[in-house]
Amino acid sequence: MDLLISILIGALFAAGIFCLLRRSLMKLIIGIILLSQAANLLVFAAGGLTPDRPAFALSETELPPAGYADPLPQALVLTAIVIGFGLVVFAISLLLKAYRAVGSDDVNAFNETDRIS
Repeated sequence: MDLLISILIGALFAAGIFCLLRRSLMKLIIGIILLSQAANLLVFAAGGLTPDRPAFALSETELPPAGYADPLPQALVLTAIVIGFGLVVFAISLLLKAYRAVGSDDVNAFNETDRIS
């Protein structure tokens, strides 16, 4: 399972970087989303994949059972998901503003508007 997760993380990073290098701003947003998902999976996998083990102790017990899942990566990924949503919404609002100003989502169109003003 670790090999499959590693391949998935690599594929997400590769697809995200490929989308970031495109000239379209919409593909830039998709690239940011793919990179954030890949980073979340990387943090989650670095914490150790422990299927069928709880992250927290049961309320009746004081100590967590042996081999419990580490809650720190889960908390970090949850925080990163919230920050990632904020970043994507901010990037989409910038994309919308730029599209209305230039009339195109091509990055090269922004260079032409810099020369005009």
